[in-house]
Amino acid sequence: MKSSKNYWPRLADEALREKLSDVPAVLVRGPKWCGKTSTCSQIAASSLMLRDPGVFQNSVNAAQVQPSLLLRGAQPRLLDEWQLLPVLWDAVINEADKAGGAPGQYLLTGSATPPNPSARKHTGTGRIARVDMSTMTLEESRESTCEVSLAALFAGVGLVEGVSSLSVENYSRIICRGGWPALVARGGGAGGLVSDYIDALCETDIAEASGEGIDPGKAHALIRSLSRSVSQEASNVTILADVRDAGTGMSEPTLRKYVEVLRRMFVVRELKAWAPTLRSRTPLRSSRTWHLCDPSLAAAALETNEDGLLNDLETMGYLFESLCVRDLRVYAHLLGGDVYHYRDKSGLEADAIVRLRDGRWAGFEVNLGGEERIDEGARHLLALADRVDARRTGSPSFLAVLTGGRYAYTRADGVHVIPLGCLCSG
Repeated sequence: MKSSKNYWPRLADEALREKLSDVPAVLVRGPKWCGKTSTCSQIAASSLMLRDPGVFQNSVNAAQVQPSLLLRGAQPRLLDEWQLLPVLWDAVINEADKAGGAPGQYLLTGSATPPNPSARKHTGTGRIARVDMSTMTLEESRESTCEVSLAALFAGVGLVEGVSSLSVENYSRIICRGGWPALVARGGGAGGLVSDYIDALCETDIAEASGEGIDPGKAHALIRSLSRSVSQEASNVTILADVRDAGTGMSEPTLRKYVEVLRRMFVVRELKAWAPTLRSRTPLRSSRTWHLCDPSLAAAALETNEDGLLNDLETMGYLFESLCVRDLRVYAHLLGGDVYHYRDKSGLEADAIVRLRDGRWAGFEVNLGGEERIDEGARHLLALADRVDARRTGSPSFLAVLTGGRYAYTRADGVHVIPLGCLCSG
């Protein structure tokens, strides 16, 4: 397979190549349509495309006789959407072992975890590494100036500066279009394709991933409810009540089942609560905040568009926060970190906490803009830094307010103000 001249480089490219040089196989995971196949195709020498109906049917027949037949081909060999034939997992491990664990043999892509992982005999430890992919960040879509680096901030850069080219109107368009590579590459808006994506999820994909029948009406109602709760804490009871208020009957076991399937499809991406050691006995809240893999899904489920968001800045604020969380997750992951949120019983909160594996952490508040909101966010972050027990958890590497404004700068109190349109990974 040859690299495409139209391919937009992804932040996962380097990680994929590095892992493939160390282990026999790499599994690239992420939601459908986020670019997994295109990314793997840049380095694959041959492929088995299971989404092709003819290829799939022939592969089913071969898999029943001898799965290793499907692995024949120039290496690295791409097995696209391997979960459609879960027997491939063990087959890859067996062939990797036969080859003495030589690196660079197989690439697997998956947009869902199989409904019965226990059917696999092997976990893949030591043979199959994992790379997670998201929809495109603003760095990848070339809409960030990349003047402020997350890596540099953690390295101790003292002051930041930069000028974003993005306005609030631009962010409204980006939220509705999303980071889907096909839409980014063609320019313009979503053109109804994100709504079609949700329809496909509800009518076909969720049932396929769960291995059992799914009520499309209930799935639609649930995604709408989750979209109304994006960037917020909401219990299952609250979500269930919202679904019922919309006129759709659903039991709590059904809700849990549908949400779990959406997690396995990488569509639901909650933000876990951060639990640092505090100076005081202030109780921490352990609830997660809801996020979808891309804010465009929430916008489409809420049946709004660019103008609708500009006329409802409260909703846009929540979706802008989800956009920031999406990008922070990707950037943090490249540094070996993850993203959390913080809220204690006193009401003090931070929209995002980036914590690296070496224990360093940074706090973020998210605001579309406005000096008063920036001041409020900075106060919250400074109060959080004061409340954390620095002896056990460490002092923050930095504190920052992410905004939809134009200018990046460092305040007199040391808090950075960073437009999302200036931020990048490193």
